[in-house]
Amino acid sequence: MTYRSASRPVFSGLEFDLARGGRLAILGRNGQGKSTLIRILGGVMSPSEGRLHWSMTSSWPIGFGGGFQGSLTGVDNIRFIARLYDKPYAELRDHVDDFAELGRALYRPVKHYSSGMRARLAFGLSLAIEFDCYLVDEVVAVGDARFQQKCRDELFDRRQQRAYMLASHSEELVREQCDRALLIEGGRAKVFNNIDEALDIYRWLRAS
Repeated sequence: MTYRSASRPVFSGLEFDLARGGRLAILGRNGQGKSTLIRILGGVMSPSEGRLHWSMTSSWPIGFGGGFQGSLTGVDNIRFIARLYDKPYAELRDHVDDFAELGRALYRPVKHYSSGMRARLAFGLSLAIEFDCYLVDEVVAVGDARFQQKCRDELFDRRQQRAYMLASHSEELVREQCDRALLIEGGRAKVFNNIDEALDIYRWLRAS
């Protein structure tokens, strides 16, 4: 798989697989293409070349609020997702309401939300629908410490049998949650089956 920006390839020749229940960390310094890859995997963007094949259901990038219709309220966006995935609206709304803790803000247009509120809504919606694989892009840092722990419990503990692709700068989180790593650097990528080896190289790259 290859993705090019206007001036250069962000990454090229990228190839990897993920088994059901597998947990793959996506590592790379800022600007190396981690979030771009997550968005391609989630269908938000398309690769410049290559093919993406899913043999299991995947989430959109957790915390990604770019798919919301800003003029609609939070509950209207929930209603749209419920129709799209053929889920009971009231059940989905109650789950998001309980998890995102947005209160009456759910009845306001999303365009008036802060980035953190949009992330809470997106996170709540992502976890209201069951997927085989979850795409995570550093969003466990949303909110205060209590809410962050709530996100971790809901995503990593209650769904510990699901697959993940996790883009994160947190070595602690990667070591705790992932069993393989994809390291992107200078437009190239390599898969590591040893997390400690991948983190050692990643740490060296960040310090250079």
